[in-house]
Amino acid sequence: MQEFTHFDEQGRARMVDITEKQTTNRTATARSSVKMSQEIYKNIVEQKNKKGDVLGVAEVAGIMGTKQTSNLIPMCHPIPISGVSIQFEWNRSESGDYELIILAEVKTIGSTGVEMEALTAVTTAALTIYDMCKAIDKGIVIGETYLLQKSGGKSGNYKRKS
Repeated sequence: MQEFTHFDEQGRARMVDITEKQTTNRTATARSSVKMSQEIYKNIVEQKNKKGDVLGVAEVAGIMGTKQTSNLIPMCHPIPISGVSIQFEWNRSESGDYELIILAEVKTIGSTGVEMEALTAVTTAALTIYDMCKAIDKGIVIGETYLLQKSGGKSGNYKRKS
């Protein structure tokens, strides 16, 4: 059975000691989505939202969220972020609803990975979109959020299977 790394011998919470871990280039890409009505979709793409440029604000929020990960997740190490890239892609369902795919790639050179930072980025962006559009329709659905890939570090590379 695998040991829990965030607990000591007495079962008390601890931050994992990464002192001896090798510094490597590390990247992680995460995905989330926001499902919405056609009305919200048009509001976003036509930039008619009273709160401003929804995707522009969500992009900045995702970047800011990345930098706050260790303040939000108790056992995450504060790490230097080398870069954050957030992208948006639109899909339309057969029912006429729209889905906005949010992708975030986070990079660092360090002793621990950036998976949590990438996940925080897409989640923060999704929550920002909800916040900026909820006055139009509170039925917005934030979809599945997951890690797509990561590279670097002791555990090596990971790529999610479709």
